[in-house]
Amino acid sequence: MKTIIAAGSLALALAGIAGPAAAGDIIGGSDLLDAGRHAQLERWLGAGEFNLNNVYTRQDGDTSADFHAGADGKGATFTLIELSNDSGESFLVGGYNPQSWASSGGWHQTERDWQRTAFLFNFTEPAVYRQILSSYVLPSQGQFQTFNSLGTGPMFGVGPDLVVTQNLESALSWQLSYGDPLDEGKSIVDRSVGGQALHVNGLEVFSISPVPEPASTAMLLAGMGVVGLAVRRRRRG
Repeated sequence: MKTIIAAGSLALALAGIAGPAAAGDIIGGSDLLDAGRHAQLERWLGAGEFNLNNVYTRQDGDTSADFHAGADGKGATFTLIELSNDSGESFLVGGYNPQSWASSGGWHQTERDWQRTAFLFNFTEPAVYRQILSSYVLPSQGQFQTFNSLGTGPMFGVGPDLVVTQNLESALSWQLSYGDPLDEGKSIVDRSVGGQALHVNGLEVFSISPVPEPASTAMLLAGMGVVGLAVRRRRRG
């Protein structure tokens, strides 16, 4: 069963007072994810069960510098963004970045298809948008995976297919590098055309940690027990 572990419970676990995280846990808590959405991310990624570690949650007054302080260098991540439009409609969207976010370096370019594993998703209008492969008539269209700069929040694709601005208060989606090439110019948020600005109500970033195989965990615990026994015998000697 999937559970959400708050920061206090995690501290107890690390101190050895509570048990280790279970398969598919959301560590650090979340206002945007629940067990069902976590399971959907696992299905979209297709890499089995994994734990998600909350490395960044937007706070009032945050900017892109705060996003990078929390998310940079964390390896593969999921970014979730809660958005609303001028009509009051709300949406929950996001993206999977297989590479670490960074504060500099510009575009992460993926020239080969095996590198094009990032994807965008929409929970409100359930859909997933993967990088366009090189077999398309314009092989480079799906090449631009993510953009890395201290002056912008998370940014996917050159559309931009999904970007959060520097003040982390607004976002834009103009599909170009992800999804069906025939949908160029459409938003992955509400399928509108022309890239209308949306208000950011929430932003969370999660790093990914694999769930250890039960046999590996058992061997690790057994090894720790042997080491502990040897230490106690040495002390007695």
